[in-house]
Amino acid sequence: HPKMTVKTAKIYWEVENIDMRIGEMIKQLEKWGIADETLFIFIASDNGNSRGHQVYNAGMKGHKGQPYQGGTRVPAFFRWPGGGIKGDSESAALTSQMDIMPTLLEVTGTPVTSRLKKQIEGRSLVPFFKDPNAEWEKRTLVHHAGGWKRGDAAKSKHERVAIQNEQFTLVFNEELYDMKADPGETNNVITEHPEIVKTLRKAYDKWWEKVTPRMINEDQYLEPETMKKNNKARHQSFEK
Repeated sequence: HPKMTVKTAKIYWEVENIDMRIGEMIKQLEKWGIADETLFIFIASDNGNSRGHQVYNAGMKGHKGQPYQGGTRVPAFFRWPGGGIKGDSESAALTSQMDIMPTLLEVTGTPVTSRLKKQIEGRSLVPFFKDPNAEWEKRTLVHHAGGWKRGDAAKSKHERVAIQNEQFTLVFNEELYDMKADPGETNNVITEHPEIVKTLRKAYDKWWEKVTPRMINEDQYLEPETMKKNNKARHQSFEK
């Protein structure tokens, strides 16, 4: 491939290496006789393709650090024959990494206290183990790449962000894509679906109002030199 570099080739080698090691792990579980009763979860990456998207990105737009599908969508693999998961089954439900914890809580039969329930934002994926097409309540997810200078949260609200439901994704607050008709996000249809845009913006405003109080020190600007001194002091305390 003309865009294949040595660095990119190393990344693809790591992918192959991980694949081999997972195979070895499953074989070892089989030797122990517990493979069928072991729930194995593999989440491919933390936010899309970083290097290598020029070579292959499954037709998706963008890469890690961007709010397009190429920077937010990743595959996840679940293996648990004893739990009802059949090989080669596939679910197209809109899921998130925050669904993993409630899934494991249900699988292990862990009691969910009222305090814990308030902290859980995801949903259990257990219904999909036996039925990949199980009913799934509609949801809206926010993908925010974040990263701004202290004090700039408000004006960075719509930078590198996507608000997504089962069919549409609103990117940068000004680009709307119909992912069923246009999974590569090539055609901005924001002027054609004003009600969808309004709904997604409303959902995002609600999310933003919820998370901003947790952004500590956003109202305190520190000069770069002061930040360097603080960081140096922290490192010295760790060394002690």
